[in-house]
Amino acid sequence: MTAEPQPLLADAGGRTGSVLIRLRGALPSLSPAERRVAEVALADPRATSRLSIGALAVACRTSEATVIRFCRTIGLSGYPELRLVLAAEGGPGHAAARIIGSDIGPGDDLAQVVEKVSFADARAIEETAGQLDLAVLRAVVDVVVAADQIELYGVGASGIVAADLEQKLRRIRRRAFASLDGHAALTSAALLGPGDVAIAFSHTGTTQDAVDPIIEARRSGAVTVAVTNAPGAPLAKAAELVLTTAARETTFRSGAMASRLAQLSVVDCLFVAVAQRTYGDTLEAVERTYAAVRDRHGGGGGRRR
Repeated sequence: MTAEPQPLLADAGGRTGSVLIRLRGALPSLSPAERRVAEVALADPRATSRLSIGALAVACRTSEATVIRFCRTIGLSGYPELRLVLAAEGGPGHAAARIIGSDIGPGDDLAQVVEKVSFADARAIEETAGQLDLAVLRAVVDVVVAADQIELYGVGASGIVAADLEQKLRRIRRRAFASLDGHAALTSAALLGPGDVAIAFSHTGTTQDAVDPIIEARRSGAVTVAVTNAPGAPLAKAAELVLTTAARETTFRSGAMASRLAQLSVVDCLFVAVAQRTYGDTLEAVERTYAAVRDRHGGGGGRRR
């Protein structure tokens, strides 16, 4: 017997958020035929909702059985529910329907470039917050607060995010270290153990320099966390706890812009929640670190009285 496909869009807390947002993140994990169905639905949700199952199958060069399997894979009961979701989320009043042209065109003037970039950035943060699994975030806060050591992994734009979290956590007395090189990450992961935490960042969830250290850290007994846009990708499968982002990338933004902002919004939520949990100690640490560097601030040069 063939096993029933596991829903990609349902999370541990039972939250679904926008199906269109979560479907974008699931794209890399779908079979080629199911991915064609997803891409048609994402391209024009409202128009897709008006198609019969047969018409959609023809448009996607697949079978009706594949369309039904796709619905179950993404956590829906069947095609009627998919049509209802697409009609609701693709309607003119729904936030997910307001999409300014995804790519910067060669004929766009500067005002259009600014509008498209700022809209995409704002949407990445808003949509990430809207679908963030609070139960998973709470669990990550718990293990970070209790951790003996926190190792952070990421390369490229995700490395910038890992370094940002390192700086934030170290300022409030958390033993955090960012390894932005694949070899350094693996060696640090190999030395972790129970009571330690490893957090890796990768927009696609396929970056080997993020996946391999998480596998190694889990083998060493550390709690492992993934921050990724793709809940079905190798990084998410390797980690025990997964925090997902919701960012769409375009020609000039692949892997570096909206995805970075989405990851930073997750980092800020995590950091503030950890700081809140350790409120008294955090305030004292922040005051001491500010006092240590305040003479370095410009604008007068002297100590503040």
